[in-house]
Amino acid sequence: MTSVPVAGRAGMSPLGLALLVVASIGWGLNFPVMKFLLTEWPPLSARGLSGMVGAIALGVIALARGQTLRVPAKMRLRLALVSTLTIGGWVASMGLALIWLRASEAAVLGISIPVWVALLAWPILGERVSFARALSLAVALAGISVLIGGGGIDASLEKLPGVLFALAGALCVGLGTVLTKHFPLAMPPLSLAAWQLAIGCLPIVIVGILAEQPQLSALSPLGWASMAYMTLIQFCLCYVCWFAALGRLPAATASIGTLLVPVVGVLAAAGMLHEQLGPRDIAALVVTLAAVAVALRG
Repeated sequence: MTSVPVAGRAGMSPLGLALLVVASIGWGLNFPVMKFLLTEWPPLSARGLSGMVGAIALGVIALARGQTLRVPAKMRLRLALVSTLTIGGWVASMGLALIWLRASEAAVLGISIPVWVALLAWPILGERVSFARALSLAVALAGISVLIGGGGIDASLEKLPGVLFALAGALCVGLGTVLTKHFPLAMPPLSLAAWQLAIGCLPIVIVGILAEQPQLSALSPLGWASMAYMTLIQFCLCYVCWFAALGRLPAATASIGTLLVPVVGVLAAAGMLHEQLGPRDIAALVVTLAAVAVALRG
């Protein structure tokens, strides 16, 4: 997800709720889609290239809607920093994490972002770490322990790189979100999303092409469909819906609504990839969602 200006006061809107559901479902479905794509294409090339095409598409949409793509000079450095963290860190880290993790595991770890936002807001924004926020971290760590500890020490060590990459991606998004609050990015939402995707994904595309040397011939029809999904649905439709929802809903409602993402991710991984959904997975999902709920309330 990309950093966005915090929405002001807004009433409840049925259209806003519908847009929020579309965005959350689209992001959740992307976890099994990306996991499948890794069987045909390397992670950095797949994620980076789809993000760049999505950025171009959003830029065209922004221009068509009369939004400017000009970035004020005083905002360029902060835009580059936030985009590198929030988009670049997330796109690269989660793509690599899926090499070691199941799609459902990555979805659970990725939704811990609000917990890290709550903790990073203390040193950067001066927001006090309440008992609820401290408790949320403890609960989130418990959920992670449940997720990676059920298969014994060997299985846990085998998954450790994936867990670290997933947590690194969540931390990058958390830090980028907090920095956006500290250094607001006053730009039209579609233009902002286009620039963030472009700045964050361009280095990933370059590294992916040089290091992974992807071959287009390796993509099957289903692989091309997966690339199209990531580009058109995850990076374009979902972000458009997300920004539109933020303009129609209270910020707290929008934040809580994104809790649908890991639920959809876990269920979709079970249905699309036939990943086993056992008691440990359900427990980890419930515990992680509880941690996020505590963080949002605190």
